[in-house]
Amino acid sequence: MAIPWLSLLLALPLVGSLLVLWLPEGRLRLIRCFALGVMLLELLLAAGMMGQYDPGRAGVNEPEAFQFVERTRLFTLPLGAFGRFAVDYYVGIDGLSLTLLLLTVLIGLIGVLSSWTIERAPRAYFSLYLLLIGAIVGVFVALDLFLFYVFWELMLLPMYFLIGFWGGERREYAAVKFFLYTLAGSIFLLLVLIGLYLGTALDPGAPPPDRVRVLDLLWLMRPEAYVPGSLLDPSSPGLIGGHNARLIAFAVLFLGFAIKLPVVPLHTWLPDAHVEAPTPISVILAGVLLKLGGYGIVRLGYGLFPEGGLVFGTWIALLGMIGVVYGAFVAAAQEDLKKLIAYSSVSHMGYVLLGLASLTQEGVAGALFQMFNHGLIAAMLFLLVGVLYDRVHDRLIPHFQGLSAIMPLYGGVALFAFLASLGLPGLAGFVSEALIFLGAFSAEAVHPGHVLVPRWMVLVSTAGLVLAAVYYLWAVVERMFHGPLRLQRQEWQAALVDLSWRERIMFLPLMVLILGLGLYPQAYLELVRSSTNHFLEWVLTSGKAWWPGGIASGLGN
Repeated sequence: MAIPWLSLLLALPLVGSLLVLWLPEGRLRLIRCFALGVMLLELLLAAGMMGQYDPGRAGVNEPEAFQFVERTRLFTLPLGAFGRFAVDYYVGIDGLSLTLLLLTVLIGLIGVLSSWTIERAPRAYFSLYLLLIGAIVGVFVALDLFLFYVFWELMLLPMYFLIGFWGGERREYAAVKFFLYTLAGSIFLLLVLIGLYLGTALDPGAPPPDRVRVLDLLWLMRPEAYVPGSLLDPSSPGLIGGHNARLIAFAVLFLGFAIKLPVVPLHTWLPDAHVEAPTPISVILAGVLLKLGGYGIVRLGYGLFPEGGLVFGTWIALLGMIGVVYGAFVAAAQEDLKKLIAYSSVSHMGYVLLGLASLTQEGVAGALFQMFNHGLIAAMLFLLVGVLYDRVHDRLIPHFQGLSAIMPLYGGVALFAFLASLGLPGLAGFVSEALIFLGAFSAEAVHPGHVLVPRWMVLVSTAGLVLAAVYYLWAVVERMFHGPLRLQRQEWQAALVDLSWRERIMFLPLMVLILGLGLYPQAYLELVRSSTNHFLEWVLTSGKAWWPGGIASGLGN
């Protein structure tokens, strides 16, 4: 009997979020250990599933390309003149979703260790925390778009309460802002799903009396999934529907997911959410939640409307370039260490757009690798801020100097994380950024006659690398860790003790992975190689076939 790996991975945190509520409120250690046990089991399940994964089986719109697939009809709704609509429990993974799933489980486990200092309403906190992890897992494994949307919306509530109840002084403002921005993105996604439903043909996998409309992601990637002449039919060239409507749908989807990534100028919720969120939630937010935006752009945006990636490629690259440079400049001006790291995330997510827009093998592989690497590095950076804040409840850079004298291990770990984030050779961040720049710079040669990423954009984006060195090495390392010990308050010296064993355990796996993937990046790239190749083939082939005129002729083969 086959093990239902994905159902177990999905059910464990969701069931755990309910069971933790039944534990005695006063048993703080028991509540913490229960949440830790749930995430340890989740990690073991993910490791077992990874051992069974075959990286050679991959594709884009072929069901056999996805592994550990489970499919069951949940319910059918009669919608009058619009026919019957069916929702399936349909899950499966490929190389892209596998790596992000592993990242989610690992960061989720480390987030529980970081939550050890949470003492206010611990049952409610860990219940919401596990619910959030379960919703994120659901997004990464869902192949039915209705299911995808349910999990996407489910993430909103626990994150809102985790920021709004356990956050800092302006937590209500940050939580409401996060809620409104994310809700706006969800509305854009919902509009496209409605359009897909109205334009799709009946499911061919059932006999005529039982045929229904389904939002099956893999089915919707096929031209025959659409009613001829309907709104999103790729073979219809009409001004109201067809090609023009599909480009609008791509733009709307991109806008919805760009809020989550986030893309400048839709990023303003992120610094507020990071600054006010408790440390473990900042870790989840930067380490995993931002990747949902990139995943949605790749899986739904490019997957359903590949011609949009060709037509809007240069604009996507421009947004990436602006994000890289703007995020780096603003980060360099920050005195709040947490806000500095938040804006550095905006900068580093800009590289993802630059790599995706290039539609080259190196660029796309680098973009996917950058999402994974940033998850590890950003989690480590926010954990470092949390260590400092837990001790003295302050994180302003000018209030600390010479920390390495009293916290040498902490200083060493911080230097490692800063060097990883600025892309030091030998660490994982360098490999992904090098691949992105290589792919983006070669885009003109790979796609002759159709410039997806102009080389001047790539050259301007390199400023982000220089500025990263400025705001990490000068603004942080030089001012906070070097020189004679000077603290804002003298009594802080007794509180600023070096890393505890629990904190060392939090940092160790992140450091090992960052160093290991920097020295041997093939461990990641081999997992996604086949998925990346099929993704590029799908976008270029289908995009050219579904968009008429000069766009297709300019790309060539």
